[in-house]
Amino acid sequence: MINAVNIMILLPVITGLLLFLLNDKLRILKGIFSALISLFLLSAGIWVYSMENGLQHLFEMPFNNEALNSFFLLSINELSKTIILFIAGISLIINLYTIYKEDNKAFPRHFFSWFLLTAGCSYGVVLADNILTLLFFWGILGFTLYRMIAGYNEISSAAAKKTFIIVGASDAIMIIGIALIGNIAGSFSISEMQIATQSGAANTAFILLAIGSFTKAGAFPFHSWIPDYTKSAHGISSAFMPASLDKLIGIYFLVLLCTKIFILNEWLTLLIIIIGVLTIITAVMMALVQHDYKKLLGYCAVSQVGYMVVGIGLGSPLGIAAGLFHMINHAVYKSGLFLSATTIHRVTGTTSLDETGGLSKYMPVTFVTTMIFALSISGIPPLNGFASKWMIYQGIVDFGKEPGVANNLWIVWLALAVFGSALTLASFIKFIGGIFLGEKKDIENPIHEAGILQWLPKTLLAIICIGFGALATNYVVSKLFMPVSGEFGFAGIWDSNLLFWLVLVSIILGFLIYLIGNLKNFRRTENFIGGEKADAGKGFPVTSFYNTIKEFRLLKPIYHRAEQKYFDLYDLTKDFVLWNNKILSTLHKGILTTYIFWIFGGLTIILLILIL
Repeated sequence: MINAVNIMILLPVITGLLLFLLNDKLRILKGIFSALISLFLLSAGIWVYSMENGLQHLFEMPFNNEALNSFFLLSINELSKTIILFIAGISLIINLYTIYKEDNKAFPRHFFSWFLLTAGCSYGVVLADNILTLLFFWGILGFTLYRMIAGYNEISSAAAKKTFIIVGASDAIMIIGIALIGNIAGSFSISEMQIATQSGAANTAFILLAIGSFTKAGAFPFHSWIPDYTKSAHGISSAFMPASLDKLIGIYFLVLLCTKIFILNEWLTLLIIIIGVLTIITAVMMALVQHDYKKLLGYCAVSQVGYMVVGIGLGSPLGIAAGLFHMINHAVYKSGLFLSATTIHRVTGTTSLDETGGLSKYMPVTFVTTMIFALSISGIPPLNGFASKWMIYQGIVDFGKEPGVANNLWIVWLALAVFGSALTLASFIKFIGGIFLGEKKDIENPIHEAGILQWLPKTLLAIICIGFGALATNYVVSKLFMPVSGEFGFAGIWDSNLLFWLVLVSIILGFLIYLIGNLKNFRRTENFIGGEKADAGKGFPVTSFYNTIKEFRLLKPIYHRAEQKYFDLYDLTKDFVLWNNKILSTLHKGILTTYIFWIFGGLTIILLILIL
């Protein structure tokens, strides 16, 4: 029987495959059709959200085979319904942005086919009750991620290959973990699992599966594909995958692992929180020194994953709700940031902060919406990013009241989380200042605001940032996330609605006071830098100040090693493999007697192992 749940998976997959038959010269037509499908999927997602929890089959098998039927079993629960709703909403908003004329070789071929396939497989991951089914859809998402980066030059092709290898390797690791839990639990049904991590096999299975989650979401040290991807891929692909859907899917799976599939011991809890705080700090430190604004956004996307991981790792209802709330918030404001970056790149033709500036006058809507996104990701009240980060801080404080190794270090986790938020603000001062403020650079392209289908999606996302921040405690958290995590209370007297009105009133009063006191008392003066008059037409590059961080004595060697890929698992593994290949190539000279020696030597070693 076809219903909303079946439609969520089957409709985008089938229509995505059919769109391959249309030529890419009809890209706008394909975009409109894809947007209509996305709109229908959003209505179906709302329908699914209103449904009662339970299990149902994707396909009704004509014969009774329990193992095969379980493979097509779907689970409708509070967590899956919430994730589906936001996948559908964000997909529609991003789809609207894509309907414009662009002769750009960086735009992926058959984008809308891959777009719909990605959406359909994402719904499949979230709804699957059988972990093998989840893995099936999960694996397809790795391929669609690879196909949504155009590979239009050597750099983007290398980024696509790196992404495919890292994600593919993590999928292979997940297969081993799934085999282990199938052996331990005797079933692949997620709804029937509750595995205590009291044995080496259970601990190993959790770590292997968590690697898949961390890689998909982009947590340290499996994150290095994201900055390369966001720098090279079209901004729309980055907005859709690394910024939103990959985070939603990756963190969703982490929640499953920590709350449904496994019962964590205190050492695994400690491991998760350590990975979370390392992700926050290492990524934001790299974001601070970037000159390419798309790569800066990529590192910030990684850093924000750390807050989600920490929240989930806390294991309390407050922590889990905070992690999920931050996941949704991140999908909203980071998608908006990448859409803004796409607009800026299309207008200016550059992604360098050194070559942009002064765009606020020419692109006011993009400037205002981007400012809202930047303030939100930086945790500035009363926006949604502040609300979820504040909940994570509260969760950490409450976590410290319980006994345990990780609990006793709560002050460390809190300090690093707050410090990471301050560094995020510093990164986005650089981002906003370098692109929109200062003097306008000499740019050949005419600078103008984007069309309505480009600024409308960003405006919708900015409104969500404000609305989710203002209504966080009274509506958003209580209605959307408490049903998933369980009931909890907020510490202190914080109320998001009151905070919103206080901030709004203070801004209005401040503006009125400014007008009353200074309307006729403007003072003009020459520009100066460090007390010296600035040469006309020679602005002070915003990146120059942040270069001092890179040159700081204690940080300089770390940044130098980061540039040499010392902390990149992909490059380290590649270098190790090439080194082994080099050694093996020196041992094989093409001489027959040498090969005979290696064959007999290998057989001797095998026989000794079997005998002993």
